[in-house]
Amino acid sequence: MGDPPRRPRSLFLAGLAAAYLAAFASLYVQIPGLYGRDGILPARRVLRLSGKGLWEQLRDFPTLLWLSPRLGLDTELGMELLCLLGVLASFGALLFESLRDSLLFALLRVLYLSLYQVGQVFLYFQWDSLLLEAGFLAVLVAPLRLLKWRSTTWRAHDGVTFWLVRWLLFRLMFASGVVKLTSRCPTWWGLTALTYHYETQCIPTPGAWFAHQLPVWFQKFSVVATYVIEIAVPLLFFAPVRRLRLFAFYSQVLLQLLIILTGNYNFFNMLTIVLAFSLLDEEHVGHWLGRSKKRHTSTWPPSLRSLLSALTELSAYAFLLYWSVQYFSLEINWEKRLLDSKVAFTYHEFTTWLRAVTLPLVGLGFLSLSWEILFAMYRCFCIRGCFWKLWATLQWGVFATATLGMFAVSLVPFTYIDYESNGKLWPGIHQMFSAVERFQVVNSYGLFRRMTGVGGRPEVVLEGSYDQQTWTEIEFTYKPGNVSRAPPVVAPHQPRLDWQMWFAALGPHTSSPWFTSFVYRLLQGKEEVIRLVQTDESQYPFSARPPVYLRAQLYKYWFTGSTQGSPGPAPWWRRQLLHQFFPTVSLGDPALESLLGQHGLKDKTPPRRSADALLPRALRALRRLSRPFSGPTILWSLYLVAATIYLLRALGHRPRGGAPPARHKGPRRGDPADRGGGEKNGQVRRKEGKEAEEKGEGRARGAADGHGDGGRPPKKRK
Repeated sequence: MGDPPRRPRSLFLAGLAAAYLAAFASLYVQIPGLYGRDGILPARRVLRLSGKGLWEQLRDFPTLLWLSPRLGLDTELGMELLCLLGVLASFGALLFESLRDSLLFALLRVLYLSLYQVGQVFLYFQWDSLLLEAGFLAVLVAPLRLLKWRSTTWRAHDGVTFWLVRWLLFRLMFASGVVKLTSRCPTWWGLTALTYHYETQCIPTPGAWFAHQLPVWFQKFSVVATYVIEIAVPLLFFAPVRRLRLFAFYSQVLLQLLIILTGNYNFFNMLTIVLAFSLLDEEHVGHWLGRSKKRHTSTWPPSLRSLLSALTELSAYAFLLYWSVQYFSLEINWEKRLLDSKVAFTYHEFTTWLRAVTLPLVGLGFLSLSWEILFAMYRCFCIRGCFWKLWATLQWGVFATATLGMFAVSLVPFTYIDYESNGKLWPGIHQMFSAVERFQVVNSYGLFRRMTGVGGRPEVVLEGSYDQQTWTEIEFTYKPGNVSRAPPVVAPHQPRLDWQMWFAALGPHTSSPWFTSFVYRLLQGKEEVIRLVQTDESQYPFSARPPVYLRAQLYKYWFTGSTQGSPGPAPWWRRQLLHQFFPTVSLGDPALESLLGQHGLKDKTPPRRSADALLPRALRALRRLSRPFSGPTILWSLYLVAATIYLLRALGHRPRGGAPPARHKGPRRGDPADRGGGEKNGQVRRKEGKEAEEKGEGRARGAADGHGDGGRPPKKRK
């Protein structure tokens, strides 16, 4: 039993605040073009007045935007207000540990859920659901500092709620690995998915071009490594050996960093790394910060516990290696100097295995959670004073019940990976899930289920004209278009229109009704929609006058080869025209009007609200100030300010010379206990020194000052 993970919890809360900051700030700059009264999908159409009372509206459709009319705001300005409040709250939580409070994270989640409810297709991404679920867990994990400002100690039950973060990470990674095989995608089964992935993902980075040039054998081995990290390694999240959990942590971080280098997936990879902080312990984070308390000395012969830990660790590594070689036929080809690999099991064998392990994995999670609950109960018993012991036990009971409820509800989306196992769950669990489903408390995950663009990356290219004779391509800021333009680095900003353009290219335009509204707004020359296409309006070819005619062509794009040469600037892409994606239309065209009416996108602009009120004027002034800046510029400016403040704070805490600090000799008789883990006011106590042992209080020492897996018992002080 080691020290309670205060630092990993603090890292998780700070990282989640950074993810919230990216989500709110990125969405803020896109609200007018996406959801404004002249946007692609005006949010006012989602919130229709039905004569119900406010509480009934909130119950049926939970969003704070129902309050916008009471503040004199329309839906667009209400969304901007929620985003600005989210930016302010998340930036404060990122900077100040005292603001990483349960109430503040509850506010952040309510704000983002309110936006999610009206976000329509532009906010229906798995990372938006992941952020909402992680945000709900943060409400349980974060301390309640705002009501007790000076209370920064670890509560006995906090390890129980923090375990839910680890369980969320397990569900995310394991399901993401499993769905690649259950989808029967031939590229994932043939281990060739990454030979297509880098050029066919939504918005690749320059690093994706270089990764695409790697030899095929290495790409196939990378797929094997992905399977190992996503399917096998997550089992180590619940390992009793500390070093196995650290190995699992660094494996997940490595995978996410490689994805960051080769793809623009906004805040998703950062959020996944933040969830992985739940695998760390206090000692390891202290080692990062140079504040490790444990003295790493070795003794001979090693203790029985050290031997068992080492044997367990070596056995786990040997099993991972054997499993990888056996089931993916890894073999070194000495003649060709490469590593051969192929899947050595069938779809039927895999689904049989998945059906056999799904419910046992639920049992493994329950055993791990039960250990955390029992350990937390033990810490409650170590508290001094009957009243504080009773108070801590009451809190433990409440939070343990809430954690068990969250675990039970999460089993429904988790077992979607095997519907037979899902049907075996207790019906009451399904009813609980149905009751909370609309609040996005728990969700199912499964990224990169199928590899698209195997025959080439489909890409929609818009063209405008004044006379239907000369057509000019409309270049987007982020998505591929000009073959000579390098792929951008956009993350953690998510250009949501560019992402939906990628999805639209995968099917006919009728599968993406919003595309008709997008074309209509460009024909009208709506400035806010044009800014979604080009942040620099001078680069928009129809900035002076809107085009009279618009059409869309479907191309296939491929990365160029490393040896492919051409006169002039070296192209990053090559492309081939396939066919027309959207017919030629103009304002008043019957075909365009028919499509708008068919999808319920007819323009019915309501009367504008008066701008005399202070709040609407302030919001419009802030919008004018932010308009010249792009999403990545705003985001990285905020992160740079935060990093600068952190650096100045660290420099301010450094000693300025003089005598070295005196060695800590422990508290004297009558001195208060250590502030970091004292027992005052019901907090779990940490007994140090011989004096505590003489009083018979040394029984709780293992709970607070225990050594990690593979270590040795601390020496007695002389």
